[in-house]
Amino acid sequence: MTTSVPARAERLARARKEQAERGVDALLLGPSPDLEYLTGYRPPALERLTMLVLPAHGEARLVVPALEAPLARDHLGGPETADPVRLVTGALAAAGAAGGRLGVGDRLWSGFLLRLQDALAGAGFTVASTVTRQLRMRKDPEEVEALARAAAAIDRVVEHLGELRWAGRSEQALTRDIEQAIRDTHDTCCFAIVASGPNAASPHHVATGRVIAPGDPVVVDIGGRLDGYCSDTTRTLVVGEPPAGFLELYTLLHAAQLAGCAAVRPGVAAAGVDAACRDPITAAGHGALFLHRTGHGIGLEEHEDPYIVAGNEEPLEPGMAFSIEPGLYPQGRYGARIEDIVVCTQDGGRRLNTTPRDLRIVS
Repeated sequence: MTTSVPARAERLARARKEQAERGVDALLLGPSPDLEYLTGYRPPALERLTMLVLPAHGEARLVVPALEAPLARDHLGGPETADPVRLVTGALAAAGAAGGRLGVGDRLWSGFLLRLQDALAGAGFTVASTVTRQLRMRKDPEEVEALARAAAAIDRVVEHLGELRWAGRSEQALTRDIEQAIRDTHDTCCFAIVASGPNAASPHHVATGRVIAPGDPVVVDIGGRLDGYCSDTTRTLVVGEPPAGFLELYTLLHAAQLAGCAAVRPGVAAAGVDAACRDPITAAGHGALFLHRTGHGIGLEEHEDPYIVAGNEEPLEPGMAFSIEPGLYPQGRYGARIEDIVVCTQDGGRRLNTTPRDLRIVS
């Protein structure tokens, strides 16, 4: 997604404000969604250092290898050919931040971090997400619409799942078909989980050669990236007649997922949405089958803040975007999950995925 120059300037200004409030004198960000969010630049992770130096007070500088200059020129800086660590420390010194508290990118390679720590012996270090999570957690209207476009793209893949042949084909073969459909509707395919029969009881199953048979439930969890922003949705299918007990379990899951979506509104704790999904499942005696948190934030990353999980008392705010995806997993039998991306609005929750949640019968 191309971010306008005014939008980048506004994000940098907000970052500096957060730094001042949280006592962080400068951010040091390597290749990461944080750097992309603030600059619009998605650099490759190389053995050569790329780093945004963003002092709370002073000029921002993007240190990049010379060979990356054509990609970086339109962002914050130009090519750098000298020792990159020396350039970073020089930029910090010029801003009076070399001995301060530095927020280092959570994904920065240890080799770069250790060199920076050696060169900045008088500085204190913390994770940059102390600042950046506050910026990225609440999406602006432009980001929400980017997420909506990504959701519409993955919904198109879901709409055509019934056109595939399921019975008699392997999980791996179906995965290849779905991955191609994601590439056809997105810039990139991020993942495709096709988990059938007893394999559906593993939430992060990796497709195998297992041949899908009549009576198998199949969990399909898929996502891609479009214009920089991620999609993620899960639907559960059944090949022919559902197995004994499955329809009752799915009906409970469906109601729990609806309850979670209905619970979204400003001021409600993230844990409250988790409870809205989990409590009816627990009350029905199946709490042990719900193995994971209810959801995760989404944006430039597939998983980011806020996390919809018990214990997270952070209140929801307009612009927060996250999944609501309860699942039930009787081990050795089958599994089921329903997932939508929801954005908190002033009035409640906006569901970005619009395909039906009803159990889908395929052949």
